[in-house]
Amino acid sequence: MALELDQAASPSLTHDIVRWISQEYHDMNGSSIQTLESPPTAAEFAQLVHISRPVVIKGFQIPALKRWTDDYLQTKLQDQLISVAITPNGQADAIAAGPGGRLFFVEPFIEKVSMGKLLEQLNAAERHSDKLSASYLQSQNGNMYSSRFFESPNDDSSEFGALRGDVPSNIPWVTEALGRNPDAVNLWIGNSKSITSIHSDPYENIYTVIRGSKHFTLLPPCEGWCLQERMYPHAVYGHTDNSDCLSVIPSSDTPQVRWSSVINPDLPGSLPSEAHTLHVTLEAGDTLYLPVGWWHYVQQSGPTTIALNWWYDAEVRGMNWIWLSLLRGSGDVPPGNDETDTQ
Repeated sequence: MALELDQAASPSLTHDIVRWISQEYHDMNGSSIQTLESPPTAAEFAQLVHISRPVVIKGFQIPALKRWTDDYLQTKLQDQLISVAITPNGQADAIAAGPGGRLFFVEPFIEKVSMGKLLEQLNAAERHSDKLSASYLQSQNGNMYSSRFFESPNDDSSEFGALRGDVPSNIPWVTEALGRNPDAVNLWIGNSKSITSIHSDPYENIYTVIRGSKHFTLLPPCEGWCLQERMYPHAVYGHTDNSDCLSVIPSSDTPQVRWSSVINPDLPGSLPSEAHTLHVTLEAGDTLYLPVGWWHYVQQSGPTTIALNWWYDAEVRGMNWIWLSLLRGSGDVPPGNDETDTQ
């Protein structure tokens, strides 16, 4: 007898089932992260994608690793203005309290500065960490190369065009294994105040540290239930009443955003006891393969931390994408605020 699902309904797994899946996955895979001493071949990487667990890869050499000093970056970019995210606390694209004490998903204030100014801001914030707002170059969406580059390179402008000679537009062993070019190549520059809130991406992610250290807290897709996603109204940081301080400004016509209500998964008690977090630190020259759907919370150390990542679209054919959607939980997501208190 065929199972007929109501297309208007969103199926979801029971709490007992998702806890069982989490424990079974952990029992079979453990908490270790494989390290490769050299980049894999395309065939070997295809196997890693099939297994879909994070892997640290050593020896992925690109020119940026040897060239990108502060002086080099400033000389190459000169007075080119670049888009920098500004927040009060270093947490862009994260949950924060706004007017009336309501919680919002808040995007950063964007400031256009030169590379020299950004590096100056980062160094100053390290010296006066409690007094200054946080600057983080994290514009994403192909700020180094977008998907347009592979169709028409001359039509894919970038604020960092002068640095493209130091960064490959694709990674041969990934491109061959997946049969596609990246959807986006991104540059990230921050410091110890820069934090990426916990989330998952619909991409196969190759993440390489150029300078400094990156600290990842990871959870597998089957533990999305631990992250207590909620629906939050959208807002942005901005200046009001001629103040230099940033305030949360609610958006008037932007849909609500589904996001984890866990602000810092490393704090004791922030996750259920059944959660199985993995921790990995990347130093300069280290690369992390982060499979599609893996939850990650990222911190960094060093006065200036620089990283690059290549986002490859996930394969949506077959069952994998369906399982990822089901494991994330496709039932009704509760609101992040008590709407009964909203006037």
